[in-house]
Amino acid sequence: MTTEHTPQALRLPVLQGYTAEFYAWCQQRELRFQCCQQCGTWRHPPRLMCTRCHSLEWEWAPTKGTGRVYCWTTVYQALDPTFAEDVPYAAVVVELDEGPRLTTWVTGVAPDELRVGMPVEVWFDKVSDDVTLPKFKPQAAP
Repeated sequence: MTTEHTPQALRLPVLQGYTAEFYAWCQQRELRFQCCQQCGTWRHPPRLMCTRCHSLEWEWAPTKGTGRVYCWTTVYQALDPTFAEDVPYAAVVVELDEGPRLTTWVTGVAPDELRVGMPVEVWFDKVSDDVTLPKFKPQAAP
């Protein structure tokens, strides 16, 4: 199941501050997260200070773009009319191999086929001239 919408229909992220930086990397088809340069802790959502060591030193570090399904909830009644035609759909939390978690879509699989620990890989959906969303699909067998 693929969730695709026209840009006019989607409620797109507000591109300000660190959020703008995150989506700028996605626009380049790179999934990067903040990583503390003091203790190595990855973090998402992006923020100024490391919650582990309180350092203000960090970088946008690249990930492999692979991870596993951590958890999900299946939506049967859309609260937002934008998604009414897509029900049922799953809002999925993916845990990247590097550690950060991201709420996203897993496409190419029905909600009832999702499994905790299912290996997934990122793909990028350009939904407008300014916004490219990171989405995931089941990982191809090696």
